[in-house]
Amino acid sequence: MAGDRRGWRVCLLGGAVFAVCMTGTTLPTPLYPLYQEKFGFSELTVTVVYAVYAFAVIGVLLLVGNASDAVGRRPVLLWGLGCATASALCFLCATGLGLLYAGRLLSGLSAGLFTGAATAYVMESAPPGGASRATFVATAVNMGGLGCGPLLAGVLAQYAAWPLYLPFAVHLALVACSACVVLWLPETVGERRPLTTVRPQRPGVPAPVHPVFGPAAAASFVGFALFGVFTSVSPAFLAQSLDVTDHAVSGLVVALAFFSSTGGQLAAGRAGVGRSLPLGCVGLFAGLALLAGALHWDLLALVVLSAIVGGVGQGLAFRGALSAVGGASPANRRAAVISTLFVVAYTGISVPVIGVGLLTDPMGLVGAGLVFIACMAVLVVTAAGYLLRRPVTARA
Repeated sequence: MAGDRRGWRVCLLGGAVFAVCMTGTTLPTPLYPLYQEKFGFSELTVTVVYAVYAFAVIGVLLLVGNASDAVGRRPVLLWGLGCATASALCFLCATGLGLLYAGRLLSGLSAGLFTGAATAYVMESAPPGGASRATFVATAVNMGGLGCGPLLAGVLAQYAAWPLYLPFAVHLALVACSACVVLWLPETVGERRPLTTVRPQRPGVPAPVHPVFGPAAAASFVGFALFGVFTSVSPAFLAQSLDVTDHAVSGLVVALAFFSSTGGQLAAGRAGVGRSLPLGCVGLFAGLALLAGALHWDLLALVVLSAIVGGVGQGLAFRGALSAVGGASPANRRAAVISTLFVVAYTGISVPVIGVGLLTDPMGLVGAGLVFIACMAVLVVTAAGYLLRRPVTARA
């Protein structure tokens, strides 16, 4: 019993460190309008600055995503916290676009290092029989941390001094505390190897997984694309179209999407993969429809509903996608297939968001948003239609 309590304490502390790291990755979200005002750049630049983060995550996942299997979890977590520290310093010292790009790049490197290492650490630290609960802890603190970033920055920017500096100073203090925690935590990798033994992972999808991977990847792509639009351009839409200049409100709207995703993931565990993936597609379509209504009628209530409904749909779809793809994959290729799914998901965060930025000048923010919604709706409806004809189940 004492061993179980210690195991859960270590598991939860590892989860708390994970949440702190992910908080930093979304911290700038409600601050982009302030950066635009200070440096005078366009909406396209905002989306590119945001997308740099996703490209960095993809690069780390492909090149050194398995580094913690070799050198241990704790060293990789410390590297991730080091990148998070450097990212916060870039934002604190930013005098132009160069340091904003650097800050987002370093933030992506931090998230890429943490995604695999922290998830594995939380799951490995759980007592025997606690694997399912630990998996939920890992996914919940990931999405919960992403939600805390815009909420923390929005509240500090609205109600405290130095809106472009205080959020990152607070995050630096949290990162320092997290580093102390990681130094205390026990290592979970027994036999460690030198970093030189780490090789880039080659994503791949074996032929037997193709029928499952297509709809799972499409739903993941749409879910992450919806999050990408919320975190990159929704503060600008709230300010320009709805006259919502309260940074705490814009941060809360984005946070609701991530918190709702955690709820969707919890529901997915109860619904099972056979139902959670198609239900997630329905939720994503409803979230897109609500967002279209919000853009067309300029209604804040529909923006909030879109964040909640779309977030639940994303949580259902992504946990269902992971279960379906993992269950259909051969054991010796499972890690590579899941890495491929994450690459598709993070591509959804970056490419459509840049597309919205490119269309904003000729079509306006509302027009660009409606084009994005139409494209994503086609993808998610196609995936849902396929799943209705060929339901999937997790086999492992």
